[in-house]
Amino acid sequence: VQLQASGGGLVQAGGSLRISCAASGRTYATGWFRQAPGKEREFVSAMDWSASSTYYADSVRGRLTISRDSAKNTLYLQMNSLKPEDTALYHCAASQRKYLYNYAIRSLYNYWGQGTQVTVSS
Repeated sequence: VQLQASGGGLVQAGGSLRISCAASGRTYATGWFRQAPGKEREFVSAMDWSASSTYYADSVRGRLTISRDSAKNTLYLQMNSLKPEDTALYHCAASQRKYLYNYAIRSLYNYWGQGTQVTVSS
């Protein structure tokens, strides 16, 4: 499975952006991680294979929303009320498992996209 992220760009603080991740095949548990310069890659959001449960980092809860179009094998991240600290390279990830015991653990994901840059100006 190959993942292709897109939709990143430059936006002002308080603005919105939606990034996408197209998968070449079927995926199960999926998620978004981000990495800012000089920092480790961190968990942002994830959902289980049925999309019945979603998970968010405390720093983004209430502002970012994860969703998926199964017919298109595409994962989305709607980002509202963006802050300068949201600036990072956003990576999508997918697992061969339907459920993960901890969606924030990077090693539980089998496939990774190349990332799409999101820059929020103050």
